This record gives sequence, C-alpha cells and structure tokens, in this order.
Amino acid sequence: MNNFKLKVLVSMVSVALAFSACGGKVNEQSSSSSANQASSAASRLPVIEAVLTQAPNVPPPVARNYAAKIVVNMETQEKVMRMADGVDYMFWTFGGQVPGQFMRIREGDEVEFNLSNSPDSKMPHNIDLHAVTGPGGGAASSFTSPGHTSTFSFKALNPGLYVYHCATAPVGMHIGNGMYGLILVEPKAGLPKVDREYYVMQGDFYTKGKYGEAGLQPFDMEKAIKEQPDYVVFNGSVGALNGDKAITANVGETVRLFVGNGGPNLVSSFHVIGEIFDKVYVEGGDLVNKNVQTTLVPAGGAAITEFKVDVPGTFIMVDHSIFRAFNKGALGMLKVSGPEDKIIYSGKQADKVYLPEGSAAQSIRNPAAAVATKALTKDEQIALGQNLYESNCLACHQAKGEGIPHAFPPLAKSDYLNADHNRSVDILLHGRSGPITVNGETYDSVMPAIALNNDQIANVLTYVLNSFDNKGGQITSAQVEKRRKLPPPSVNDIHM
Repeated sequence: MNNFKLKVLVSMVSVALAFSACGGKVNEQSSSSSANQASSAASRLPVIEAVLTQAPNVPPPVARNYAAKIVVNMETQEKVMRMADGVDYMFWTFGGQVPGQFMRIREGDEVEFNLSNSPDSKMPHNIDLHAVTGPGGGAASSFTSPGHTSTFSFKALNPGLYVYHCATAPVGMHIGNGMYGLILVEPKAGLPKVDREYYVMQGDFYTKGKYGEAGLQPFDMEKAIKEQPDYVVFNGSVGALNGDKAITANVGETVRLFVGNGGPNLVSSFHVIGEIFDKVYVEGGDLVNKNVQTTLVPAGGAAITEFKVDVPGTFIMVDHSIFRAFNKGALGMLKVSGPEDKIIYSGKQADKVYLPEGSAAQSIRNPAAAVATKALTKDEQIALGQNLYESNCLACHQAKGEGIPHAFPPLAKSDYLNADHNRSVDILLHGRSGPITVNGETYDSVMPAIALNNDQIANVLTYVLNSFDNKGGQITSAQVEKRRKLPPPSVNDIHM
C-alpha cells in the first residue's frame, strides 16, 4: 500500500508540473501575441513628424479624425541668454528657448519621443510629460547624458493641456533654470475654431544678484528653497511679450491663450487687464468656466483662456500678484487693431486734477538702482530705453508719448523736455510736483522719483529724446552720476 500511495502521489505531482508548464507556455504565448498585435497596430498608423514651435507661436490645429504615430525630436541645450536688459543667465532649455517647444497631438495618438542632449551640455537631462500615463511621465526612460539620445513611446490617453519639465535631480534646479513647456492633447472632436492662438508660460527665477543687477547671474539655491524669486516672467525673460514682441489681434477676433506655469514654486494669478475671459478650461482640462476675470494656474499646471476682442488698444497680461508684474517682470502685451466702439468703451469723457495726498513728490523704489556698468552706443541705449519706457512710463505718457490731457504732459515734440536735458535727469532722480507748461498747455500733477540706476535713466531719456518727433540727443551714464551727486534742486527749480 505504501508503495502504491507513493506511485499515485508521484503521478499526481508529475501531472501538476506538466499542467503548470503547459499553462506557463500558454501565458507566454498569449503575452507575446498581445505585444505583437500592439506592435502591428502601431505599425499600421500613419507616421507624422511633430511640428514644434517656440513661444508665443502654436502649431496649427490637428485637422485629422484618426490616430497617428507622432515622432517628436527634441534637444536639450544649456545656453546663456537675456533675462533682462543688461542681465544674462545660463538657461537650461528644451529646444533652445524658455519655455520649451510647444507640442500638439490628438487624443489616441501614439508618440515616439526622441530626446537628445546637446554634446555641449554639462548636465544629464530627461523629460517628465504630465500627459504621459506611466512611471515618471517618461522621466526614467528618457534620462540622457550629454551627446546621447534616448527614445521611449507612449499613448495619449487623456485630452488636455499639460506641462512637461525636466525631472533630473535636483529637480527644482532643472525646472528653475527654465526646463519646462506645454503639450496639448486635443480631444478627438478637436477644439472650437478661433482666430488667434498663442503660447504664454510663466516661470520664477532665482539669481545671486538682485533684480536688474547687471552681468551673468548664477542660480541661487537658497533663494529657490525660500521661494524668494528675483524674476517672475512670461516666456523666459523680462519684456519677452512687450513692444514689437507683443502678441496681436484685430477687433472682432477670438483669441485663445494656452497658459502654462513652469514654477518651480509660485502659483500664477493670470489676468488680462481690460478683458474678460469668455471661457477658461480650468487647469487645462474639460471643466469650462465662463466670464472669468482672473484664473489661477498652479506651478506645474496650465489653463486655456478664450475671449473675443471688441475694442482696439494695448491690453496688458499680468500675474495679478501685482508686484510680480511691475517689479519682477510678469507682464506682456496684446495689441489689438481696428475700429473703436464708443458704446463698449468710450475713453476718457472728463478729467480734473485731484491730489488728496498733497503735492509733495513721491518715490517709487526699485531694487535695480545701482552705479552704471559699461558705456553703450547711442543705438544700444535707444533699444534698451524702449523696454524701460514700456515698463515704467507708458501707462501715464502713453505709447506714442502723447500723454493724458490735463493730467500727464506729452513727451512727444516736448518743448519742456528738449529745452533742458539735465532738468529731465533731475526729475527722474528726485521726482517733480506742481504746475508746468508743456507745448502751451498747463499740467498740475505728480511725477514720482523712480530709483532707476544711472544706465537706465540715461537709456530711457535717450530713447525719449530720439523718439516721438523730439530733437534727438544722448544722455550718458556719467552725466546722470554727476547729477546724482548734486543736491536735489529746490522746489522752485523743480517746478520750472
């Protein structure tokens, strides 16, 4: 009996092992078959090379109603670029600019992503796309040393507007140096048609020097940890969307802004002064909010805003944590051309002087105030001065220097300005209050002292003197320094 039982037991174990082995073989074959089917399905998709654009431009809408295999080729680069006038920074980039290139695909697309790291790079980089379903959003699969290319694939399962960024340690430093961008996964039905689309992305930067301090500024880890940025900017630098770099539209057109926030730390309160968002796709997803004044965009998040422009003018885009806009750089422009509609917006209908705080000259502090750095040519001064004018003077003295009647005197064809250049320097240094006569008209208002540095005062005045049909001239940094060392002019002198 014992031998019989043993034989039965051995037989049962043998059958079980054989069954298990057979099952394992079936599972392996099934898994292999599924993989082959998936590979075969992907091979049947049409192959399209992705169109990548630099901000503020956006690739054209997806015009197809079927999935495709999208091939994305992107390079990381480390390069010195302008942070502000006279200020350079070693940016780490996707595609050579901050923010990184905009990608536009369709829900259901299968993406082959090729990430190359420039041989000139000092650091390895990778990419974490928030549109990816998978560990690290692709970060582990895309870790790339200088001079190498990594390839991975993913399927776009969810529509929406998503941030991508570098996730190589220290992650905050890579993002803080500018390594972020946006990828749009259009829904299968597409987005509603609009007339204009633009790409705007905010970021906060941390430099050893204070805001405006000249020269090549290195990253400051301590400030970053404390979340105390020196710069908060749109599209990678102060003035990136100002002046002749402003985005544009015509009256009656609909505008769609793809708004991202790379962070690494701050939440953006995105607002367009003088406009109301007809629609906001909250956090870049399906939820649509209507008639919105200001929308929050979290660090590492995005939003889509849409609005119709009804009247002409320059509309200012800001982070409405407002000192970031006017003191750290988070300010851009949308210039709208076309006929006026006085019913929608009349313009000024009445004006009178009202000075409840008294007539004493006031002062606007600016941490950029410093001693002049290097001599510039007149043309260089004019170019830099234009940016300063648009950031500091345009609101009161207007885009063409025409001023505001009965309140702020014109700088265009200004007899007052052209008569005495030193007087103009003194006004910027010390402020001015009380009545003056410009081009035969009397104005009684307050000009606050703005603590610009010597270079900045020289540049903005040189720009004004050579613009708006003025007589020309050049103010030097040395001239400003000389006036700075003199006692402030008396009240009577300032009022002249």
